[in-house]
Amino acid sequence: MDETQFKDLIKESPFQESPVTPTMLAGDKEIQFRCHRDVKCWNACCANIDIQLTPYDILRLKNRLESSSGDFLKQYTVPFEMDKDGMPGVKLRPVQNGTACQFMTPEGCGVYEDRPTACRYYPVALLSMRNQDESTDRTSYALVQEAHCLGHQEPRSLTIDDYRKEQGVDEYDEKGRGWRQLVLKRKSAGPGIGRPPELSNQLFFMASYDIDRFRAFVASESFNNTYDVPMEAMAVLLADDEALMDFGYNFLKHVLFNERFLEERNGAYEARMERLKVKAEQVRDEYLANRDKLEDDKYSDTPRAGDCACGDKE
Repeated sequence: MDETQFKDLIKESPFQESPVTPTMLAGDKEIQFRCHRDVKCWNACCANIDIQLTPYDILRLKNRLESSSGDFLKQYTVPFEMDKDGMPGVKLRPVQNGTACQFMTPEGCGVYEDRPTACRYYPVALLSMRNQDESTDRTSYALVQEAHCLGHQEPRSLTIDDYRKEQGVDEYDEKGRGWRQLVLKRKSAGPGIGRPPELSNQLFFMASYDIDRFRAFVASESFNNTYDVPMEAMAVLLADDEALMDFGYNFLKHVLFNERFLEERNGAYEARMERLKVKAEQVRDEYLANRDKLEDDKYSDTPRAGDCACGDKE
């Protein structure tokens, strides 16, 4: 996508009030910006949040809070759909009955060292795009200019690359590259494969965001009866969050796009088909049993022989 196509896309967008300037910028582009406690708009951006989280964002935050991924998701996030085909995403949940970030304090961000990618980038927006004939995404940037933000008036200039380095974005980008490519791949595949089944979305959510539940899934008997993962590799996955996160990206590509990543054990496919057959028979038997019970209940109040159904006995 070139700059002209990008501008046309912005013009057609229903979000006409977007603060993102419709111009793609390179990393060596110089910007004027500085955020500090003495600027008059201090904490304004944290008082009204709309922050999408990446898997690495969640990993960093849940470990900082010494929380399980499941508990973190329940307390600090809300789910949303990233596209019309229902690709699951999560955003930071604001304070109850408000719009402010739960981590905001008068002094600033309460989780600053582990703040999400979007917070680190602000006021720069990361744009990842991939042409259909390309295997990897292209990276460029855009500038976010909101009316309340006075940081753009601060007398300091630096390149986007220097700003990214200052904010510690490089590590987050590196850890999130596999995720971005997976999301772009799924979005580009959407028109061809249609809306994925709900089970695929559930698997996508678990492998992407709920890493502790995904670890239990990878350690399960059913998983290991299906896939042949060497013992040494499995030990790393069970002990290392980041290794498991990367494994999850590849596992999703294996399952969703049939990109060979794992070797299935001999007979695993046949065993899976047999389990599905048994499950289908159980569902059928339950349906028939419930149907028969409903038929019995339907006539349970029918008067018996010798009863008078139309008044008192004389």
